[in-house]
Amino acid sequence: MTARAFVAAHLESRQVSRVVYGSIIGLALVVVLEAHPPPIWSVIVSLLSTAVAVGLAELYSELVGFETSRGRKATRAELRHLGWDIVAVAFGIAFPTVFFVLVALEVLEDDTAYTLAKWTGLGLIGIYGFAGARLSGSGLVKSLLQGAAVALIGAFLILLKSLVH
Repeated sequence: MTARAFVAAHLESRQVSRVVYGSIIGLALVVVLEAHPPPIWSVIVSLLSTAVAVGLAELYSELVGFETSRGRKATRAELRHLGWDIVAVAFGIAFPTVFFVLVALEVLEDDTAYTLAKWTGLGLIGIYGFAGARLSGSGLVKSLLQGAAVALIGAFLILLKSLVH
């Protein structure tokens, strides 16, 4: 599968909403940790453990919802599909870990990692908003506005946290 085909398939999947959801959680965690930065390994563990905890909570809630709405257990194929949704949420949350691992390896400074984590989170949320609008048939201007609007969710979070601290 080519990279273009992979991206196209991904953008047409449920995982898009899961990655966005996870990215918002990851962004919120990064903003909170930045206010009173713990040791770098604590940041890494916080992001990864949050990804696992939210992934497991998502799995549990989806299984309960599935069983109550359909009155039966999920099949292996349905569980596999659900598993990819959980991986997407966890990925969205854990992605900023990359920048903090680079701090631990002394490739980046702490401030740079926090800045990159926040801006890539905002960028990812905005790009997905733009892509969603384009794939649903919206024109370029409307798509740009939708991407900007959803990125404002993250920007609002960052602004709110900066005002509190």
